[in-house]
Amino acid sequence: MTNEEKIKRIEDTLEIEEGTLTPETALDDVPEYDSMGKLSLIVLSDEEFGKKLTGEQIRAFSTIGDILAFLG
Repeated sequence: MTNEEKIKRIEDTLEIEEGTLTPETALDDVPEYDSMGKLSLIVLSDEEFGKKLTGEQIRAFSTIGDILAFLG
């Protein structure tokens, strides 16, 4: 899966308009990346990528690129 496809999945998960996010997007600039958005990201990571995501890992993320790197 390409980074573009992963970003689209993240946008879908956070219910953000397609094409809004880039790898450089700061998570602090994404209002939808709130507690519910983070829970949705945990589910996405587990169900679609088979990766367990912890709260500590989520707190370490600062950009969409950090999420992409974790998802592999």
